Amino acid sequence: MTSILFLLIGIFSFTHLQFADAQVGVCYGRNGDNLPSQQQAVDLYKSNGITRMRIYDPDQPTLQALKGSNIELILGVPNDHLQSLTDSTTATNWVNSNIKAFSDVKFKYIAVGNEVDPSDSNSQNILPAMKNIQNAINSANLQNQIKVSTAIQTGLVTNSYPPNNGVFTDSASNFIKPIVDFLVQNGAPLLVNVYPYFSYAQNQQSITIEYALFTQQGNNDAGYQNLFDAILDAVYAALEKLGANNVNIVVSESGWPSAGGVGASVDNAGTYYKNLISHVKGGTVKRPNGPIEAYLFAMFDEDQKSGDETEKHFGLFNPDQSPKYQLSFN
Repeated sequence: MTSILFLLIGIFSFTHLQFADAQVGVCYGRNGDNLPSQQQAVDLYKSNGITRMRIYDPDQPTLQALKGSNIELILGVPNDHLQSLTDSTTATNWVNSNIKAFSDVKFKYIAVGNEVDPSDSNSQNILPAMKNIQNAINSANLQNQIKVSTAIQTGLVTNSYPPNNGVFTDSASNFIKPIVDFLVQNGAPLLVNVYPYFSYAQNQQSITIEYALFTQQGNNDAGYQNLFDAILDAVYAALEKLGANNVNIVVSESGWPSAGGVGASVDNAGTYYKNLISHVKGGTVKRPNGPIEAYLFAMFDEDQKSGDETEKHFGLFNPDQSPKYQLSFN
């Protein structure tokens, strides 16, 4: 969630959240010492009509709570498990224990690693782990139901304005090209964590808060009304330059903090989430035929998150399960 893309560019009714058209999911992290139980969290998803979830590890109580819920799931492989899954037997056992054992959980994607930097030696483990997990998925005859991918940060793309000029950096290109080839071969999307907040916070002289919050009037000189679309289309442009015109992007995280940093407030975060939920019913300039599958980060504030103070304040809900925002999802 530390992605920074430098773009040099000019009712919640208190009783129920309705996630329109089931396009929006919510990421469920557990880095807090005051959070509800996994069963309570899943019940909160269900009571608010949230039909998609992303989790970051195969937490058994969460998977148990998801049984029969009909909630579509992105299941994460933690970065510190990637190396072990380069062994095919270990990968098969992982799939058997965490997927086949939960036949009444609606798995949709497996995210093999999250924002692994191409310069990190661990990055060399991603593709072998993806291939081994894919083979195990195939053996279980689940390849049409579950797609295997990885989640990247948008900082892997440079020359991102205008978005059509977007290209993966030299170091990222060598890393991502074989992964993209794998996605093409298996008909899988690329998972991308998209954070206009970080771009805005690092580039306030060139990015307005209105452009970051979807509230800008009219388009800029590149034809964009908002930063989210510009970031997303820069990644699409980078994929096209790798010959991967047909790879779809799933926005596997996007959010705005309510405290802890520049522009981080309840008002701004509420505006961002409300407008994002509405916006993803459509498409982007490069990909106008929506909807965009997107996952809001995150379900709860997580007081044990490391990094900047903002990392602790991305929740849609407080740890006591009360909603943080007045949002209309209709």
